[in-house]
Amino acid sequence: MGRMIYLDNAATTFPKPPAMLEKMTAAYSCLGVSPGRGSYDRAVQAEELVDGARRKLAAFFGAPDPARVVFAANATDALNLAIQGILQPGDHVVSSRLEHNSVLRPLNHLQCMGMIEYDLLPFNAQGVIDVDRLAAAFRSNTAAVIVSQASNVLGTVQPISDVAAICRRRGVPLIVDTAQSAGLVPIDLKNWGPAAVAFTGHKSLFGPTGIGGLAVHPDLDIRSTRFGGTGIDSGNPIHTQTFPHRLEAGTINLMGIIGLVEGVAFVNSEGAAAIHRREMLLYERLRSGLKAMGNVDIYTGGDLSRQLGLLTVNVQGMDPADVGAILDADFGIAVRTGLHCAPLVHKDLGTWPRGAVRFSLGPFNTDADIDQALSAMELISQSAGSG
Repeated sequence: MGRMIYLDNAATTFPKPPAMLEKMTAAYSCLGVSPGRGSYDRAVQAEELVDGARRKLAAFFGAPDPARVVFAANATDALNLAIQGILQPGDHVVSSRLEHNSVLRPLNHLQCMGMIEYDLLPFNAQGVIDVDRLAAAFRSNTAAVIVSQASNVLGTVQPISDVAAICRRRGVPLIVDTAQSAGLVPIDLKNWGPAAVAFTGHKSLFGPTGIGGLAVHPDLDIRSTRFGGTGIDSGNPIHTQTFPHRLEAGTINLMGIIGLVEGVAFVNSEGAAAIHRREMLLYERLRSGLKAMGNVDIYTGGDLSRQLGLLTVNVQGMDPADVGAILDADFGIAVRTGLHCAPLVHKDLGTWPRGAVRFSLGPFNTDADIDQALSAMELISQSAGSG
């Protein structure tokens, strides 16, 4: 197989830092036992490793209490823990039309069951939610605001500190989906005041798939919605209510946690701002080249100071799925096509139901990768125009 040019980092970053893979497998080969499930030395050491991971992630997210860093399978899993553990029958939620299905589908499910109602804030021409409309959307029974820090279609970074300030004034908890932003832009649970941030390990935290979590502010009460073994208080038929075990049922993903911590160490060593800056240089190179092609539509907010390194486009007269297939089969370039699990964004962009082509950059991409992608897109766009 020839070298793949991987431009689908918003889905999962690839490749991973070599040190992450090496340290993950080395640690797991020594400590691959059940943490917190035994009193023998290696079980204790595994539990100490997990506790250390909670402390490191608490520091990374600015979370006040490491015990309230809860591990989950991914951001979707973490968001479900928060959404279903906070909301009660009769509640109202404010979210946005930029959201991923990891927010939209749980909310829709609860609404279809007759439990809640929700309103979705629009986004403006810059791809940013209208904060001025947020306060107007509150009701007397508004129980939560749930927004993503960055759009996985437009790459636009939302004004989370402003949203958090409004939520604090109204006494409504804010849950932030940081699936796209964690590892690239600042997140500060303690100073911003969101009630919880959901994160995933396999994107810009450079961990493996299957690990993520929820960093919870001590003031937020989240009910258990899953029940099972925790390794403590085993004689009690009621699931323990202490954190983090309240939200963790069953044996946790130790190998994933090891990899996640090593991924975060990579981010800290490189610097999130430096990684973001490097990706944005590639983004500007890509955007400039695509803009020069007369029949390529580009969907972006335009404000580079509030932008991640992903760019969504369409070639006029071509199905985005066909563009992606040609990039893959003829040029060895991997991109994501379709609706990107964010259907409302595409409805508002006018790209429903086929969606668009998304290029998403990572720190291991090069100028040559971008130039080859541009050459491929030039040939594809020319063939579309001649047809």
